[in-house]
Amino acid sequence: MPKGYIIGHITVTDPEAYQDYIRRDTPILESYGGRFIVRGGASEAPEGPVKDRHVVIEFPDFETAKRAFHSPEYQEVARIRHATAESDIVLVEGVE
Repeated sequence: MPKGYIIGHITVTDPEAYQDYIRRDTPILESYGGRFIVRGGASEAPEGPVKDRHVVIEFPDFETAKRAFHSPEYQEVARIRHATAESDIVLVEGVE
């Protein structure tokens, strides 16, 4: 079964307040089996516009990634991200 991923492209607008989002989202996503495989770090955009920060969270499968993202506890914390950053989030199924 293919893995599932939550991928975020983010420009933080309030770095201090955004730290609360990071502190609170991590245990929620990890409780669904999520594993952060990209969280910030160096990047470049050879084609198209890019945000400042990139995050990739791997899950056991696509359905679990969707459940984690749409869970009430994550959606509550996501409000912090909405208030402190501009973000594009996609849920993606991997390959077998």
